[in-house]
Amino acid sequence: MVVDVVIAVVVVVLLLTAVVAGLSLRVVQQFQQGVVLRFGRVRDEVRGPGLVALMPVADKLRRVNVQIVTLPIPAQEGITRDNVTVRVDAVVYFRVEDPVKAIINVQDYNFAISQVAQTSLRSIIGKSELDDLLANREPINQGLELMIDSPALGWGIEIDRVEIKDVALPESMKRSMSRQAEAERERRARIITADGEYQASARLSEAAAVMSATPAALQLRLLQTVVEVAAEKNSTLVLPFPVELLRFLDSAAETHRRAAGEASGAAAGVAPGEGEPAEVSGAEGGTPPVRAAEVHELPPLEEVLESPPLDVPPVPPLDLPDDLPDDLPDDLPADGPAESSDGPEGGRGAAA
Repeated sequence: MVVDVVIAVVVVVLLLTAVVAGLSLRVVQQFQQGVVLRFGRVRDEVRGPGLVALMPVADKLRRVNVQIVTLPIPAQEGITRDNVTVRVDAVVYFRVEDPVKAIINVQDYNFAISQVAQTSLRSIIGKSELDDLLANREPINQGLELMIDSPALGWGIEIDRVEIKDVALPESMKRSMSRQAEAERERRARIITADGEYQASARLSEAAAVMSATPAALQLRLLQTVVEVAAEKNSTLVLPFPVELLRFLDSAAETHRRAAGEASGAAAGVAPGEGEPAEVSGAEGGTPPVRAAEVHELPPLEEVLESPPLDVPPVPPLDLPDDLPDDLPDDLPADGPAESSDGPEGGRGAAA
């Protein structure tokens, strides 16, 4: 009987010890820190990783993760400083620096950091321009980090970094930007083409100067061009037409015109070398003398093409007397009554 009682007491003691140990011992992981609350009051000592002994019933352990937490910020829609509607989402990287402040000063630090990040992101969108959001994000990320880190310090949270992930633009803005980029590339292409033509023209001018000093070089160049064309299209035969031949034909035509002018001047009674036209006497009976046709030499074709257009002076208005009769004939010329070619008598007859 005594042995059975002793065994029972030992078993009870062991069970009580196991229960007490289960209530007073806790395990803290390597990436965690423990905050002990004894009768609701926080202990200043923060328990590190390992086995932690607590006072049964009196102590309560709160484990806090000290790893870096990745918190995505939902996409926020806002209007930039240059009045463009965009949707921007970001991500926040933070860690708990002071577990006591994270437990005591804020109810849920994850939710608090999420709300502060959303409001800060909307605020930074309104202060930035679209070009900065697309191409110069580093200053915006730093400003957003400072805005989130300011209230997080009182919660024992350290903001590691903040990154803007994506900027969603309206479809109309995307089309406008694509047209702008296309126009910019077309402008660059035209500038490059014009620069190439300018350089090529300079080289061609130098080549023309060299060929003008040696006329045979031009003939060799023409023959080389014929060889190149014949190699591409064997059924086509190209015969170059020299520019010198055009000049020869132009000079021949000018000589022919001068000879024809001299011949017509001689037939009309113009002495060779005289520029004034001769007067031919008319028939007896009062006919006025008739002037021979004037001979003018035509200028060369190059001078005609290079000369400016003629300035024809305006015709002055005709001044008529105020006392003209109202029954004038309709076929009266503007220069006055014409005299008949039959002399003074014919003129008087026409006036009668």
